[in-house]
Amino acid sequence: MCYSAQIEADYDKFVREWGAVISLKCFVELFWEKRKDGGWSKIPKAMREAFRKPAGEDGFELAKLVAEGDREQADKYQAELDAQQKRLAKAEAVLAGPKPTKKAAEDQRIATNKVKSARRNLDDLTRKELVDKDSRIYPGVWAPVMIEKDGQRIVVPMRYQCRLPGWTEAIERKYPGTYNARRDKLEESWGKLFGHRHGIMIVNRFYENVSRHKMEGRELVPGEKEENVVLEFDPRPPQEMLVACLWNMSPGADHGTDLFSFAAITDEPPPEVLAAGHDRCIVPIKPEHVDAWLSPDPNNLEALYAIIDDRARPYYAHKEAA
Repeated sequence: MCYSAQIEADYDKFVREWGAVISLKCFVELFWEKRKDGGWSKIPKAMREAFRKPAGEDGFELAKLVAEGDREQADKYQAELDAQQKRLAKAEAVLAGPKPTKKAAEDQRIATNKVKSARRNLDDLTRKELVDKDSRIYPGVWAPVMIEKDGQRIVVPMRYQCRLPGWTEAIERKYPGTYNARRDKLEESWGKLFGHRHGIMIVNRFYENVSRHKMEGRELVPGEKEENVVLEFDPRPPQEMLVACLWNMSPGADHGTDLFSFAAITDEPPPEVLAAGHDRCIVPIKPEHVDAWLSPDPNNLEALYAIIDDRARPYYAHKEAA
């Protein structure tokens, strides 16, 4: 499963290198909705920063939304920081007094952690320079996905967790793993999208959860508990990977706004990923297959499988993620 990935959020690159246009309307709608429903942090910082400098009337509206959304989010983090600092001061006063309590000790521990978290979030929000984590996505987070409509490539913001056709939010909660579409299930679980709605997410690296003993190529020793490790996989040579995706649009969704969502296709891993302890891998397609992938023929699924099989095959170097 591709549990996390570092995306390409440079929209000029989509336009310059792939001839795509940016669906500003979809970005405006998303930014408005995430401001209202408290989901602003689900939009990666790199995605927001790309619209910081306005271009055209819609661009000015987006830049305004980014500035306002960041300011509102900063106010929330500051309020949390102030509240936890008060909680910490109260707990420390009790602990320094004649009758320290277990509750005060627990409040001190919790407040200390929450103060650090609030400060870190506030610093990340206000930081000017971008770092790698600003473009990293997880299930439930939004990313730019390139699709094709009426012969035109379009970049649309989509949630990394696909809501399948006919699903409601309640059904979706029962199946939280729909951010990945297994190759061997494309005609079964994903049959309404495979051959119909294809997209591409541009990724620089990806991350996976693995068991430490599997990463080290050994069995658990008696009494040893299984330990999770997050590995970072980098293609060699370094490159932008055109990850094959399936997407859906749920009209109206839950709040009256159309929900665009997607999943990355995964397949059996190359030897180096398997040796690192993971049994799935994303599918980066070759540039010469982009047109055929984005405009699929539902009556010729074999041609689509052929694109998946004739994928780009970089070597994936790995290390423990920071």
